[in-house]
Amino acid sequence: MITQASNYKQRKIVDQFMRGLMVGATILALIPLFLILGYVIFRGASSLSLAFFTEAYKAPQMSLTGDVQSAGGVLHGIVGSILIVGASLLFALPIGILAGVFLAEYPANSVATTVRFATDVLSAAPSIVVGVVAYILIVQRTKQFSGLAGSVALAVLMIPVITRTTEEILKLVPHTVREAAIALGTPKWKTTFTVVLPAATSGIVTGALLAFARATGETAPLLLTVLGNNNLGYSLLEPLAALPLLTYKYTEMPFPELNDLAWGTALVLTGLVLSVNLLARWATRSRLK
Repeated sequence: MITQASNYKQRKIVDQFMRGLMVGATILALIPLFLILGYVIFRGASSLSLAFFTEAYKAPQMSLTGDVQSAGGVLHGIVGSILIVGASLLFALPIGILAGVFLAEYPANSVATTVRFATDVLSAAPSIVVGVVAYILIVQRTKQFSGLAGSVALAVLMIPVITRTTEEILKLVPHTVREAAIALGTPKWKTTFTVVLPAATSGIVTGALLAFARATGETAPLLLTVLGNNNLGYSLLEPLAALPLLTYKYTEMPFPELNDLAWGTALVLTGLVLSVNLLARWATRSRLK
């Protein structure tokens, strides 16, 4: 016969065992993360300097002693990434927010079901596929690699993140807020844009930050659309450099100086993505009840 005391003891043992499994699984998941972060910091920290952030690419040259001189910095990649990702964010934000509003405010609509399904499929699409499509539709037709083509490809990857985040955060806005505005005679569209959206600003900002973080580290779409450039450029209608492209290309170079720049660029990218994710967590510290 099982007594109450023995039953409690058994449940306590099972609870402690499951807690141990949870802690062990968490540690196993964190070990690769810290190993990667530690190795990137170890290899890339020595490359960071004032020249790294203020100089563009310089072709490696042999000195009289046989040593290879510095290969400059990655200013051209920083500027290119800001232009490309910034333009893609401008393309994706209006589309993603409006799609999220439509899905949240008209969930039972047959069109909304199709849009939601397409968004879920697009969010799981490999980035290389998006790059190939952008290459066929933009680069081949314009016969020109450009930062604009890369921005369009990254915008396609950003839209599902912004859309789904906007939809979910709008669902958290209490219906009493909508009902109060409608009771005062405010039309539904005006209620959505003047009452509901401001109440969900933090969540929408989070979606934008997460989309920005994903697009910043993408390499495959840029290889097929932007191509890259060793010079400092500011035009989205021409090939541009980008930090992911520099990381990819410099690792294949036979010069150790360029390999070091690749590790430094990888460290900057890692720090940027980590900072954006922390900023997203900070932006959502006060959640809607």
